Amino acid sequence: MELFSSLFSSPFGLLLTTLIVLGILKIVAGIRRTYGYWKNKGVPYLPDSIRSSITNWKVLFRRISIADFCLYLYNYFPDAKYVGMIDFARDSVLIRDPELIKDVLVKDFDNFHDHQTLVDENLDPLFGKNIFNLRGDRWREMRNTLSPSFTASKMKIMFDLVSKCSREFVDYLVDHPEICDEIETKQVFRRYTTDVIATTAFGISVNSMKDQTNEFYMRGIETTKTFNGIVAMIKIILVRTLPRFAKLIGMEKFVSLSTSEFFKRIVGETIRVREEQDIIRPDMIHLLMQARDKNSSNKMTLEDIVSQAFIFFFAGFETSSTLMCFVAHELALNRDIQDRLREEVQQHLTEENEFSYESLSKMTYMDMVISETLRKYPPVVFTDRLCTNSYELPPSQPGYKSVIVKPGSVIMVPVYALHHDPKYFLNPNKFDPERFSEENKDNIVPYTYLPFGHGPRKCIGNRFALMETKILVAHLLQKFIFKRIAKTVEPMKYDKKDFNLVPEGGFWIGLEKRET
Repeated sequence: MELFSSLFSSPFGLLLTTLIVLGILKIVAGIRRTYGYWKNKGVPYLPDSIRSSITNWKVLFRRISIADFCLYLYNYFPDAKYVGMIDFARDSVLIRDPELIKDVLVKDFDNFHDHQTLVDENLDPLFGKNIFNLRGDRWREMRNTLSPSFTASKMKIMFDLVSKCSREFVDYLVDHPEICDEIETKQVFRRYTTDVIATTAFGISVNSMKDQTNEFYMRGIETTKTFNGIVAMIKIILVRTLPRFAKLIGMEKFVSLSTSEFFKRIVGETIRVREEQDIIRPDMIHLLMQARDKNSSNKMTLEDIVSQAFIFFFAGFETSSTLMCFVAHELALNRDIQDRLREEVQQHLTEENEFSYESLSKMTYMDMVISETLRKYPPVVFTDRLCTNSYELPPSQPGYKSVIVKPGSVIMVPVYALHHDPKYFLNPNKFDPERFSEENKDNIVPYTYLPFGHGPRKCIGNRFALMETKILVAHLLQKFIFKRIAKTVEPMKYDKKDFNLVPEGGFWIGLEKRET
């Protein structure tokens, strides 16, 4: 009692209590309004909207994994094209029908061209000005500016930089067998992606396996905590339910000032030195500088360039390393698949016992393995679009009416659930690369496989993520055998404390050095 008394008598305690009460009152009011909203429109809605909200809160308080939450929402009305729900007191629609998904992501894209965002670019420019968060015409301008940077020809230019990082990473593991018997791959693959992004996005060479506490890696670890932990949860709740209040008390930023200053300094110094010394290096900074110089009508500022480089770092550090972890996990569990993939890798070595961009692109079984990994473990569990114009949805089920979705409503696409629907992918929990063979891949129902989204707002860096993953897997298979160990999580059970797909206890496998 004394603890509660002292807490609530302090200014911080009173402020915290006020925040909690205001947030709960607003959410309860939103639930009541949404309950009637979807009911009056004759739309299937997640059970009375109340239980849906409770389940939503279970995700925030880490009582249910994000994957199980996605399946729960998707399977509640298995025959509905879409379902009405709430998302922190905001009207939302979960769409399940592939044709409707096509309409929203592609055919009628002009009505759904934005993502919902938590970040005010004026208050948090590092996070707010990147291509993912920009909206409307500003997004289109940035997309047109950046798209040439991610073509196959540009990937080929950056291939050697990425390959060098991969060789150095694998060589370190070869030279340190003591860490390979039981290895938590997330920790080490994050170091690899740090090196790749540092060299390709910022023009700086680091070796995070040798220099364990280099600033790039430490900033990456700090950044990944942005959306995990109790403080992050409170921020998300406040920004989504009471954005003005969050701004008033200074809780609207998701990137620390020191991290913002670090990236701004690194990019600014790199650009200055290159301009002064006329240095040309085949990396993202050079491509962004070219785009800046070509676009005279709406010239990119330093903040714009820093923000694009940062989101490249943020996405690559976490999602790309996670993809690599799941590939290694499945290869360790499926020795026959691993052996077949290694055989293909060996067949595409150059005379110098290396890989080229062309030889990597010819590895068809590698494509199949990576594609199936992305199906079973998609980088994002949900993707979203913000309705920007009133839009009529067809009847959700026979006997229901069509419904008008208002501007400001959120459209949710349950990527993980689509990838695990046995109607589209037989025996979905089985890891089966043959789904993506030449004979079978055309049988996949369009818009049920969305690892990078689809349409104009499809992930712009998907080519790069696939390239750096394939290079690493190829180099590792040359030197090591992936092995299941006692700590390997199987069957897969996701950590409820993480908003990303992560096994409870981590990604543990063994790496046994091959005799070559």
